[in-house]
Parts: sequence; structure tokens; C-alpha cells
Amino acid sequence: MEARVRASLHDVARAAGVSLATVDRVLHGRAGVRARTVERVHAAVEQLGYRPDPAAARLARKRTARLVFVLPAGTNSFVALLNQQVQAVAPWLAEQRAGAVVQTVDVFSPPDLAQHLNGLQGRFDAVIVMALDHPQVRAAIDDLVAHGTVVVTLVSDVPGSRRSHFVGIDNVAAGRTAATLLGRFVGPRPGRVGVVMGSRALRDHAERLFGFEQVIGAEHPHLTLLPAIEGQDRSDRTEPLVAKLLKKEPELAGLYSIGAGNRGIRAALAASGRAQHVVWVCHELTPHARRALLDGVADAVINQDAGHEVRSACRLALAALSGERVLPDQERIRIDVFLKDNLP
Repeated sequence: MEARVRASLHDVARAAGVSLATVDRVLHGRAGVRARTVERVHAAVEQLGYRPDPAAARLARKRTARLVFVLPAGTNSFVALLNQQVQAVAPWLAEQRAGAVVQTVDVFSPPDLAQHLNGLQGRFDAVIVMALDHPQVRAAIDDLVAHGTVVVTLVSDVPGSRRSHFVGIDNVAAGRTAATLLGRFVGPRPGRVGVVMGSRALRDHAERLFGFEQVIGAEHPHLTLLPAIEGQDRSDRTEPLVAKLLKKEPELAGLYSIGAGNRGIRAALAASGRAQHVVWVCHELTPHARRALLDGVADAVINQDAGHEVRSACRLALAALSGERVLPDQERIRIDVFLKDNLP
């Protein structure tokens, strides 16, 4: 079978009957081109199956593409893993004529996060943000996009915004998985189940809670869900909250930790002397969660690969900047389930 010759910008210009400069303006969304001309260019692109040449796009860059990761401030261990992965991907980014830096902000404060995003206008080509789903944050993301900045949401989505991609797991499915595991580990005995989350305003946490409630209500009606505790992903907040819960609920059968703060939860369970009697399912295979599994304090960890997420976010941001093709299967983030028996 004869290989198909890749269409060039010159081919598109010839088919549309316009200049090369006009094609460039249309493909990059610049103003000053009549609507009928835009339609002809897009029709020619479709007819010829034109796709940008990634190598040519990189060589054509007159400067390094600037990426910034906006991550939560504090001592979140999973955020530390993401930060490490940003540093690890630096050599590959350099080969793509790109570079990335990490900035931190209090993502639990909509005004602070929105103000931080507003301050990035004109300074970076792409912003990759772990964001709060809030009107102020959505507006800040939309303003960045309106000023020509690519925005990718990471781990926690803002679906009503103009962001180009979301990189993360299916959080509803993750919550359902947690409920199935916890329900089966508890077994048929009636009991009450506590829930610890960072904040309902975090889209990933709200979706996990929704999925968890679905399965517990439908498949484990003998288990009673208690009101969720919000610890803002901080161990110093989750430890006293869980200690109070354990004291108030002497027959607590299970505990689902939706976000971070697992160091505090582990400490509270260990101090109570009831770690072997409370089924605990948590998220992210951090060093602290790994130790909790090995010690028998945690029963299962639901994980998303921090390295895959960082690499995917970079690929998607660069593809949006250059118009390159995206392979959806390559960017799909899997839900991993770890017990102490299958730790990597």
C-alpha cells in the first residue's frame, strides 16, 4: 500500500485559493479574515486531512514555550509527588523547546486562587492548574484563555470553564470503587461509616463522594453514612477531627478518606487502638499511605499515577499550543487499587 503524502500549509493555501499568511492567521485564530475565507480554509484542511508537523512546529518556535503548574500550597504528599514529576520531565520538555515551573497557592480560597491565575496573564503560554470549581476561578480561567493562554486542569476539574483539557481519573468511578472495597471488607455486619474530605468545593472530592454514596446506598444498605468531615487536606486538621469521630462513634465500622491528610488519620486510628477494627480506604499511594498499608492501618489505597498525569498535562498543553494531534487513549489516567500484597 502506497504511503499517503502529508499535506502541507502550501497545499491548504492552494486548495482554499488564499495566501499562506491567510492560512496561518485562520489556523491560529487571529482576527482580520472574512468569515467566508475562514470557512474555505477549514474546508481545505478537512478535505486534505492536514495536520501540523510536530517537528516543524518545534523548530519554528522562536522561544521556549513557558508552562506553569499551579498547585496547592502546604504539605500535601501527593502534591509533593506531582512537584517531583515536574522536575523529572524537565529534560523531555527541553527537547520540545519548552520549560515548566511550579507555583503554589491556597486552592481552598477562591479569591486567592483567582487572583493568582489573573496574575499569570501574558507571563506563560500554558497554565496547568489543580483548581477549585468556583465562579471566580472559572472566570479567571476564561480570562486566561481569552488572552491566548492554554489552560489544562489537573486532578480536580473546572468543567464549566474554557479550559482545553482535564487530566485526571474518573472520580465518580473512584468513589464507587472505594465503596465497593469498603463494603466488602466490612462484610454483612451493620455499622456506621465516616467520610473525610478536603472540601466539597473541590470537584474531584465532590464527585468521589457522590460515587461512594451511590454504591453504599444501593449495595450496602446495612451501612449508615455519617456526615462528611472537611479537613482541607491537612493532617493537622484531620487528626483531631478523626480522633473526635472515633470517640463519638465507638462502633465505627469504616472510614473513607477522599483527599489528603492521611498522616493525621493514620495517627488518630493508631492512637485509638481500633485500627484493626475500622476498615480504612484512602487515596494516593504516598509514602505515608504505603506505610499505613504495610502496618495494617489502611486496607486499600486508590491511586492515580502522578508521573502519568504530569506528562499528559505537558503533552496536552504543547499539543494545544502547536495544533498537534492528541491520542485520547494515551492520555487516559487509570484508577489503580493497591493492597499491601501488590505494592509496587
